[in-house]
Amino acid sequence: METKKKSKSTRIAEADAVKALAALAQAQRLRAYRALVQAGPSGLTPSVLAAMLDTPASSLSFHLKELVNAQLAQVEQQGRSLIYRADFARMTALLGFLGENCCAADPEGGCC
Repeated sequence: METKKKSKSTRIAEADAVKALAALAQAQRLRAYRALVQAGPSGLTPSVLAAMLDTPASSLSFHLKELVNAQLAQVEQQGRSLIYRADFARMTALLGFLGENCCAADPEGGCC
């Protein structure tokens, strides 16, 4: 009999969900986050991201700091470069939190 390995379920507390959503509630930060998501696990350097978004580096630095603070992004130093990556586990947890009780009041449960 084959046993399936359970995936690690990451839950997010309400306060952390509010913090993450607040971080995304700014247009430039949302664009930066979406670019990190699109970049995938390889991530992006701030200079590449700034060029993509046509944003000044100083402004982008502030937004990236907010995304890291909200645990939506991670930063890693590689040599002299910083690499920013979307935290996909956190993103999945946030989406799970938002849809956790989806259609709970719907007796047929067909809305999700």
